[in-house]
Amino acid sequence: MAQLVIFRQLMNKTLKHQMCRMITITQSPNYQIRKEEETSRSLQESKGRTDISTDVRPLGEKIKENTKTASYTAIILAGIGVTGVMFYAIFRELFSSCSPNNIYSDALDLVKEDPRVQDALGAPIKGYGEESRRGRRQRVAHSTFERNGVLHVRMQFYVQGIRNRGTVHLESRQTSSGKMEYRYLFMQLDYYPHTTIIIEDNRAYDPKSASTDIPLDSGNLNFTSFQNK
Repeated sequence: MAQLVIFRQLMNKTLKHQMCRMITITQSPNYQIRKEEETSRSLQESKGRTDISTDVRPLGEKIKENTKTASYTAIILAGIGVTGVMFYAIFRELFSSCSPNNIYSDALDLVKEDPRVQDALGAPIKGYGEESRRGRRQRVAHSTFERNGVLHVRMQFYVQGIRNRGTVHLESRQTSSGKMEYRYLFMQLDYYPHTTIIIEDNRAYDPKSASTDIPLDSGNLNFTSFQNK
């Protein structure tokens, strides 16, 4: 019995000694530094493992995917380019003084505002172009040419009032400032008394070297669609 008591006392002393030693080691500065280094090393290793690519697709599939992406990018860029060209063409057609659309609109306004035309046709007056196969009259005949290096536009369209109908003939030329001016602009009644009303006539200011008028025939006609006014 006495031996058992002694054995227990020895065991308790041993455990107390081991616990004190462990406490002393864990609280020492070297142990703390070593623990922090191990923790930092573990974090770096785990981060390095997460940077490893998980894409296990075959090489051929990756190349195919990259080619498809490049094709889509090229299509998008081409679409942007075509859209830019379209917007430029529309802007030039609507806002350029040399465009047939603006020439037609300006000439029609001058014809409709002329008191002689109003008296001959009868207000209100509307303008229209050649009749298409669908019965629409939005195709205005015009031709573009150069004379002595100067841009000219010749045009023909129709006007109608409540009493009569007429045909408008005009030719405009580009000035040195880039704007268009009428070489002539007149309206001729289609029915009796077939009166010709001259709205503008600047042919007296033609250069002496100017050639004869180019006829507005079917060989050099263009057609542009406009809204009836």
